[in-house]
Amino acid sequence: MTNNTSGLAARSSGPEAQAADRAAARAAARPVRDGVALGLAVGTSGIAFGAAAVGSGLSIAQACVLSLLAFTGASQFALAGSVAAGGSLIGGVAGAILLGSRNALYGLRMTGVLAPRGARRLLIAHGVIDETTAVTLAQPDAASARLAFRATFATLYLTWNLSTLLGAYGAGRLGSPQSLGLDVVGPAAFLALIWPQLRAGRTERAVGLLGAAIALTATPFLPPGVPVILAALAALAGALATPAPEPPASEPPASAAGPAPAEPA
Repeated sequence: MTNNTSGLAARSSGPEAQAADRAAARAAARPVRDGVALGLAVGTSGIAFGAAAVGSGLSIAQACVLSLLAFTGASQFALAGSVAAGGSLIGGVAGAILLGSRNALYGLRMTGVLAPRGARRLLIAHGVIDETTAVTLAQPDAASARLAFRATFATLYLTWNLSTLLGAYGAGRLGSPQSLGLDVVGPAAFLALIWPQLRAGRTERAVGLLGAAIALTATPFLPPGVPVILAALAALAGALATPAPEPPASEPPASAAGPAPAEPA
């Protein structure tokens, strides 16, 4: 009996069990790793916003407050661009609200995943943006999704605000942010994140190509950020074109099916 027990313990701690433990550890760490990596990559583009905001006439304090309270890059760039072009503050705020309205749609989807309660809903709503939504919905289960959201939100919020401060202080000294390549960090990181989804099937690739075509066509004619909203029509078209899955056939209850026949002895 002792030999059998020791043999079983040895097998359970063998190479196969250790490999399974390592795979489980990697799977558990993946939501945090993905969230931190994307947060750091996208957050550094806050340098571009800080420099653009101060260059448009905003003060350092105003640029930092925008990042703290608005925390949505497209809306912040739109407001700074409106001020730089000499537009009214009301028009700039209206455009920023229009661009930020997509986050409300994200919130409808994220509520069922994150299940926020009480006062935490305000904090969670503040963190529902493009990047946190993408990382959260890419996870295989609810627990991983909540962990990914917290990691992405915390990393991106901290990095974005610190980068905004750095860019605002360094405006006029670093040169054009575009010359440093900071304007492509966000799109490149986002593309890397959704790449596995684009490889999943023909429908996903068709939606991605249609969305890109809509955005590229609308970019020369519409303000920054609006083409992104229009590109969401591709996802709607894909949803309408994909047939809904049929519900699984329900098995009749045991009472309706009658007693099971007795097996011969």
